[in-house]
Amino acid sequence: MSRINIIGAGLAGLSAAITLAESGTECNLFSLQPSERAQSVLAEGGINGALNTMGEDDTVAEHYNDTLRGGVFMADPNAVHNLTSGAPGIIRWLEGLGVPFNMSGGELILRNFGGQKKKRTAYARSSTGKIIMSAVIDEARKYEVSGLIRRYPHHEFLRLIIKDGECVGVRIRDCYNGRIADFSGPVILCSGGMNGVFPGKTTGTTQNSGDVTATVFAQGSLLGNPEMVQYHPTTIGISGKRCLVTEAARGEGGRLWIMRKSDEPWYFMEEKYPELKNLMPRDVVAREMFFVRRQEDCVGEVYLDMTELPEDTWKNKLSDLREELIKYLDIDPKYAPVPVHEGIHYFMGGIDTDELHRTNIRGLYAAGECTCQYHGANRLGGNSMLGALFGGKKAAHTILSGDYETIGCDDEPRYIDEYEPFAQEASPELVERISNILLSGLGIVRSEEMLTKALSKLSALEKEREYNQRELNRFRLAQAMLRGALERRESRGAHYREDYPERDERFRRATVAQLKGGEVCISFRELPERRAENEDNT
Repeated sequence: MSRINIIGAGLAGLSAAITLAESGTECNLFSLQPSERAQSVLAEGGINGALNTMGEDDTVAEHYNDTLRGGVFMADPNAVHNLTSGAPGIIRWLEGLGVPFNMSGGELILRNFGGQKKKRTAYARSSTGKIIMSAVIDEARKYEVSGLIRRYPHHEFLRLIIKDGECVGVRIRDCYNGRIADFSGPVILCSGGMNGVFPGKTTGTTQNSGDVTATVFAQGSLLGNPEMVQYHPTTIGISGKRCLVTEAARGEGGRLWIMRKSDEPWYFMEEKYPELKNLMPRDVVAREMFFVRRQEDCVGEVYLDMTELPEDTWKNKLSDLREELIKYLDIDPKYAPVPVHEGIHYFMGGIDTDELHRTNIRGLYAAGECTCQYHGANRLGGNSMLGALFGGKKAAHTILSGDYETIGCDDEPRYIDEYEPFAQEASPELVERISNILLSGLGIVRSEEMLTKALSKLSALEKEREYNQRELNRFRLAQAMLRGALERRESRGAHYREDYPERDERFRRATVAQLKGGEVCISFRELPERRAENEDNT
């Protein structure tokens, strides 16, 4: 088998690369930035796994049920079974790599996270992503030295190489010297979420531009659930982006309130949801914040109050968060509540894959946030790093199982001098205009009128001038997101339609977007049935 080509060097990409290298299989690891600059570094709160170290009788079955319930039963149950069953092993693997999780008496401390009744989120202070990435990067370097992982930082994905309907390689550009080369072999996309589709309006890095997803969609890959965009309830505005106030703050006891005109703080989540209170799933909390700010008897912003948290929590669990809030807002959360607002945080939808991380194009796989896989209509906090690490391993194992054999491929890159239409970047002005149109339709609350107007504006913008290939791809991606939301005539998870405010079980199906003859077509696919062996083992 020729080298496997991995696009993206965050947790999903590194996990795939290490898994391949452990088996003696060589791979190329391409990324715009070094791994130390990947989106995965920004993850704060923790990683889920039913380790049951807190004496709460937690089980894999409960993690499975919480994940399906949090995603409003719109995820593949067999994929979720694989994820939750594999979660304890992933955390123990990280522990073995030296990740310094918070411990007590030789056992991992697990914390509460939204949408989950049991403590199952392992963490390392409030910099879990950075600390996990450091350990995984070090593990990958062992295989880089041996040549099993060949790293290409500052290299940009341009497009897939497809022959007779199969992916047989990838075209890459060296961002330093501009040289373009073709690399043969199957491809695993680990390119992250579509933050760059909403520049300045998400908690994620805009290095994750969405261009990879837009390009492979234009080349024939299906998209799944593109309308499912998660708004995190607690973010703050800083220069150029939204800054996340980790869900761990609420997991440790932070409380949301808004001031009523009677000059009394209203702890609305505690009143409306007495069981999980401030730890309801993110879509619920974000939506309630949106609504209470518009109530006639409420004034001002929603605040996150952490002033009652004990000193030990600030010292050992949330010290990094406290430093960030002092730095960016000049507010010390130990002594004063923090104004928070909903912000785009995660993309449950993306490249459509099955439970083995195969796309509809043979030889093409996807893992991590770029793929539509484990989270259905809403992701639980703590499941993102888990999904990336487990998904990368799963995609690699699928290839190693003999799913795709390549014979007679070139092991070395083939450099080309021909004109490459996919190399020209999208205009920042156009990206901003498309972003504003998308936001007008894909807010926390949506309606047919909003979505129809947004599609009309997008169509008018496309007629203004001639566009390069990447710009055209972005139009198609935006249409898929808006049309998916328009066709889903119900409210489910992150998708709330004020004209269809109830959940409709006829739509408990996956949205599928496909490009046919230049037109975006939306259909719905039935979810797989849970296999009997998975019922027995969960």
